[in-house]
Amino acid sequence: MKSLLFLALSAITLVSCSSDDSTSIPVAPTPTEAMYYPTIGSTTWDTKTIESLNWNQSAVQPLLDYLALKNSKSFIILVNGRIVMENYFNGHTQSTLWYWASAGKTLTSTITGIAQQEGLLNINNKVSTYLGNGWTTAPLAKENLITCKNLLSMNSGLNDALGDDVSPANLQYVADAGTRWAYHNVYVKLQDVVTQATGQTWNNYFNTKLRDKIGMNTNDLWYNDPSGLRVYWSNTRSMARFGLLMLNKGKWESEQILNEAYFTEATNTSQSINQGYGYLWWLNGKSSYHLPQSQFQYPGSIIPSGPTDMFMALGKNDQKIYVIPSKKMVVIRMGDAADAVNLALSDFDNVLWQKINALYQ
Repeated sequence: MKSLLFLALSAITLVSCSSDDSTSIPVAPTPTEAMYYPTIGSTTWDTKTIESLNWNQSAVQPLLDYLALKNSKSFIILVNGRIVMENYFNGHTQSTLWYWASAGKTLTSTITGIAQQEGLLNINNKVSTYLGNGWTTAPLAKENLITCKNLLSMNSGLNDALGDDVSPANLQYVADAGTRWAYHNVYVKLQDVVTQATGQTWNNYFNTKLRDKIGMNTNDLWYNDPSGLRVYWSNTRSMARFGLLMLNKGKWESEQILNEAYFTEATNTSQSINQGYGYLWWLNGKSSYHLPQSQFQYPGSIIPSGPTDMFMALGKNDQKIYVIPSKKMVVIRMGDAADAVNLALSDFDNVLWQKINALYQ
């Protein structure tokens, strides 16, 4: 499953190249109260009303109408950790599990960082340090150029045109690691690296080091795709908890779950080719960006109407985690593809952010 492809980002290209980038981001003040963290093991979650934020109540219904029109299943806005909007559509409920698709790549990035801070791996080491030689069909000298950081940054140099299968026969050399950016599901090999480095199963390490520490639902699960990918399924609040962790630079209450140095690397440009990509996170507000299945460099920001400091987990069929540090905000959207008829011309992200922006005016 190529989890972003044109379904999530190439759709934005037309907007990024032709839209009026002069759209101003609203500057309504963000409340200064202490950050809130929902209690582990509880379904209770503090809320803030639209009125208490001095937001525009008349902008709420147009936003909800748009979300419903665009095949959404759930939507959450957090400010300072508190729920401002939580809405479900088309029979979806607070407890329904839904897939993250490639938005879940950010979970792999985070777990890799945790394993590194525990001294169990080093992202600058070559992948074969952990997986042994022959994990690709690249010549050995070329395979040995590929580091864990290359997998995090999507510049492994392996062929991205061969589908989702990540068996060695399908991981073929195209360019030296670090010289070519290409969106590729070979990132999933980091899960094998973590397994080897920690001596634990991926599920067990993930659950103990991340899921349980921030109170993601214990019913959430990793589904093993036939192509070799693990796809995460959760309820919407679990996704929101993860977004809240990342809003707070890897900290949950008093515990630094992911160290801030790695968080900073992960959420800033990770290589020189694609300014809009970190460690499996997409970055808004950069001078240029690349898209899956393309070597073309597009000028400007990925989502012109979105905040320039926003970093994003984006998955197939418009699974979204938007984290906006300047607004102390997390936005979650789960659902089916927003534009099932004409995916390549979709401007879902850009229009969605225009409607979110209207809340602040």
